Amino acid sequence: ERALGLKLSKEELGGADVHAISGVVDNIAEDELDAFRQINRFLHYLPQNAWQRSPRGACEDPVGRREQALLSIVPRDQRQPFNITDVIDMIVDRDSFFQICSQYGPSLVVGLARMNGQSVGVTGNDCRYVAGAMTAEAAQKMRRFVEMCDTFHLPMVNFIDEPGFMIGPRAEQVGAIRYGMAAVMASSRASVPWASILIRKNFGVASAAHYGPGAYKLSWPSAQYGALPIEGGIAVAYRRQIAEAENPNEMRAKLETNLARTRSPYPMAESFAVHELIDPRETRPALCDWIEWIQPQLEVLTSPVTFSMRS
Repeated sequence: ERALGLKLSKEELGGADVHAISGVVDNIAEDELDAFRQINRFLHYLPQNAWQRSPRGACEDPVGRREQALLSIVPRDQRQPFNITDVIDMIVDRDSFFQICSQYGPSLVVGLARMNGQSVGVTGNDCRYVAGAMTAEAAQKMRRFVEMCDTFHLPMVNFIDEPGFMIGPRAEQVGAIRYGMAAVMASSRASVPWASILIRKNFGVASAAHYGPGAYKLSWPSAQYGALPIEGGIAVAYRRQIAEAENPNEMRAKLETNLARTRSPYPMAESFAVHELIDPRETRPALCDWIEWIQPQLEVLTSPVTFSMRS
């Protein structure tokens, strides 16, 4: 109060609710018992130290489980949101997803889970917050999580609905692009096996943060690709043509309709830009197969990693 002229309680200044949003606190516990319960659960996903391979246990959840709800969980209307944690819960081993840091950078969900018994790190864009865009906070969260998983040799599973870096004056002021590129760098230098599932949007440089080296890429039919979303891209690329048209709105709608046909995932699959274009219900079986394929890689990932660049 004497230094800044602010009269605040200790909780108002730096309590759990404040720092869950600031990112200083990962998770909030209801009481001491819940805190120990969460710590115990978190540690069960990790090896004893960075010189051991990531753990794998028995899987009681059928690897061939196909959730019917995955067929309709992504709305046909692009402007309609859905809950990415529902997608994650239906694909990873039942009741295994442990979310971390949910209130900080909420446009990105991160957490630990098991897939076919294997401990994995999971990320997913949450379109309910700024359409899932990569904010400065979400980017810092992504980089930190990728580096943690890399340190303890956890394979990464990414569910992508990425519209790009967050835009606007606040994004510029807080350095979203700086932190975003640090997240991209962390992902591009990761040493662990990586799987990426394209759920819906996949636009811009920010999408590179969701692919590690040699990523196993799966695409749903609802996926959309490109350097920019069509709506924003047309406004830039065809600005003069739209402005000079007799009916600018009609011209814009016509251009959007024509270009919308080009963002189908089928050409990407035909050109082998993704490994498989799949029925969403096949996601769990495909990822469980992938877990089996990467076991030889995980056996040799038993040494500490170093990070040559942090920003």
